[in-house]
Amino acid sequence: MTSDSSSSHAEPTGWTLGLLPAPELPARIVEKVRDRLARRLSSQVASDKGWHIEIITNPMVGTDEDADDIMNEAEHFKQEHDWTYVVCITDLPLFQDGKPLAASASHSRGIGILSQPALGASPMEKRVEEAITQLVSELHFGSTKEGRDAFCNYHGKTRRWQRGAAQRLVKRRLSEWVAPFARRDMSEKDTHLDVRFIARFRLTGYIKLIGGMVRANRPWTIFPAFRRVGAAAFATGAYGMIFPSMWRLADSYEPWRFLTLMLLSMIAMVLWIIIDHGLWEPIRPRDAFSNAKLYNIATFSTLAIGVLFYYLFLMLLFFITAYLFVPSVVMGKTLGHEIGLLEFGALGWLATSLATVGGALGSGLESDETVRSATYGYRQQLRQKRLQEQRDDDNDDSNDDNQSNNGDYEDPDDPDDPEKEDDRQNGSKRNDSRQNEHADDSERRSE
Repeated sequence: MTSDSSSSHAEPTGWTLGLLPAPELPARIVEKVRDRLARRLSSQVASDKGWHIEIITNPMVGTDEDADDIMNEAEHFKQEHDWTYVVCITDLPLFQDGKPLAASASHSRGIGILSQPALGASPMEKRVEEAITQLVSELHFGSTKEGRDAFCNYHGKTRRWQRGAAQRLVKRRLSEWVAPFARRDMSEKDTHLDVRFIARFRLTGYIKLIGGMVRANRPWTIFPAFRRVGAAAFATGAYGMIFPSMWRLADSYEPWRFLTLMLLSMIAMVLWIIIDHGLWEPIRPRDAFSNAKLYNIATFSTLAIGVLFYYLFLMLLFFITAYLFVPSVVMGKTLGHEIGLLEFGALGWLATSLATVGGALGSGLESDETVRSATYGYRQQLRQKRLQEQRDDDNDDSNDDNQSNNGDYEDPDDPDDPEKEDDRQNGSKRNDSRQNEHADDSERRSE
């Protein structure tokens, strides 16, 4: 758990919003939107006082898939740091009734939860900023009809579309029209939550969720890991480009053959990476992540995007190589027609497909850790391990304190303490003298 320096400052006047982002992408997004978020809260929520934002990165927010557990953890931080409101930002998918859950808020507890991948892939920072603002508005004014009316009256929103916008999690964009969020008022039900924002349609909601998960995986970060594979693949393809048989194949192939070879080579490389690095989450009823299927789809999509970047880059290299090193006159005599850029492009395309499979199977990746970190399951295992280590360290410190306190305790019956031994001997002598005096008194009474 890491904290920023703002928590050590003097307590500010006004409202304090505590943000508990999960490590990696949520923490980076929150840091980027921090200054804009403070101004947005003053202009779009309440301006009676100033807004102060404190950020603490919490590993539990990125490991626990239960919204209730996250809310309990947030309440602990809220009381400890004396925050007015707190919003948790997790990069794990949350669900309600089988549909992706984007956000939820509890006005009575002053706590909100935001699931970053449910917002989609882009524009991520704007959506997170808008969603946090909406959740704080729900916490400040309330989520009931009276609370929303109070918000509209405070800001002078009298038109119908303005009142409708006051109940939306984010602004309406293209993805919000295709995969909108449904607002569910929970205030009248027997629950500690006041409002939930859930995907209205299951299919489009899951597609949007997977897009957000792939965005959190950052597929472009694994592209540098293909350097060794790219070198082996380029050497294989460049050697094959000098033979006239490959020229004839490239000249005789139809477009559908090129596309088929491209897809097959990319799928083969993705499957090889998954098998070689053990990225596939086992789907079992026990001892498995509850969202293993979703993690596997996100992993496959992440690697597919990374391999696509790799494939396009390699195809560009092969096109330049074919144009520079294969004379058009020699190729024209072999093929029996004039040669242009289209023929060189076809040759580079075919060489890329053949080299991708050969290079992937014949070489290892540059960074195994980089590839495995681009998957939800592996990152969650690391976070759970670090969180458990942190808890074990806290328990060890507590045990050490108890032992030190017990070390100051002196046993009155300790036989190894010389001072206690002297006290015991003196006490024994006093008891003997008392017994003798009591015996003398008895004798005098009898006489």
